[in-house]
Amino acid sequence: MFQKLEAVEKKYEDLTKKISDPEIISNQTEWQKYMKEHAEIQDVVEKYREYKKVKEQLEEAKQMLDDPELKELAQLDYEECKEKLPKLEEELKFLLIPKDPNDDKNIICEIRAGAGGEEAALFAGTLFRMYSMYAEKKHWKLEVLNSNETGLGGYKEISFMVSGKGVYSKLKFESGVHRVQRVPDTESSGRIHTSTVTVAVLPVVEDVEIELNESDIKMEVFRASGAGGQHVNKTSSAVRLIHEPTGIVVECQTERSQFQNKENAMRMLRTKIYDIEKQKQDSEIANARKSQVGSGDRSEKIRTYNYPQGRITDHRIGLSIYQMEDFLNGNLDEMIDNLIATDRAERLKREE
Repeated sequence: MFQKLEAVEKKYEDLTKKISDPEIISNQTEWQKYMKEHAEIQDVVEKYREYKKVKEQLEEAKQMLDDPELKELAQLDYEECKEKLPKLEEELKFLLIPKDPNDDKNIICEIRAGAGGEEAALFAGTLFRMYSMYAEKKHWKLEVLNSNETGLGGYKEISFMVSGKGVYSKLKFESGVHRVQRVPDTESSGRIHTSTVTVAVLPVVEDVEIELNESDIKMEVFRASGAGGQHVNKTSSAVRLIHEPTGIVVECQTERSQFQNKENAMRMLRTKIYDIEKQKQDSEIANARKSQVGSGDRSEKIRTYNYPQGRITDHRIGLSIYQMEDFLNGNLDEMIDNLIATDRAERLKREE
């Protein structure tokens, strides 16, 4: 581990020189590339330097233990440093775990009603509201790309993009089947119903990451449905793209112009094709270990929302939270932080 840390520190020092070089600064593309690399390893280097400083202080305190006048003070310093070092070592191990290359990407999230009819559609609306409120708390931008509403205000399906810092790193564990247990408003006997909603969180990919052949894509235009006024309903501004090699179909109808809808649909299509490859890789990783945290297996029941008990349980990590209203109002950090911690611990185990 320490050989690796020395190499990282050396690389950091080289990059520090490069980003200060006027010749490199004049080439913005090259300078930005080095700046990104520099920022990515900064936390590791700072923590390693802190570790080395504490280790140095420990050695100094150890030597002063022989001095009768300084022994008491040296003993305190020695114990403090001795306690700090193992914690710093653990932090360094975590920081050296290879970062998910998608963590800093924006996402496209798709929420679909599953088993449960109208009740599932209503809960799909509840989840959309929950993620919208979470995005607002994080100061992220949310943009609806496509939606299919029901008469009672739910969604058969809704797709939206969330943009901001570290969006995928926080929301990637939301992929899977979300189960709700509650008494529907339409149920006169007070019987608890169980419904399901599927959530898919996909990292948005750039044009350079996925090359699409235009001849493989069939485009259809149609009139947008739902709210939107005369313009939306009377103009063929909605766009449907069909990728013939994979059979993937995407629709976008939220913008007033056909061009904007096509642009958003292309973004969705690239993201879905990229996700097919990512799913293959994730499945291989998942087969090599028992836990499914981070595997993105969307057929798996990941969470239950039990309204009578006011309980949300994540089945992957066995964590239950008894603050239903708070959770559905977008306060997801406790659950998300625990999922991230579990995933990091598993990845650390694999690295070792």
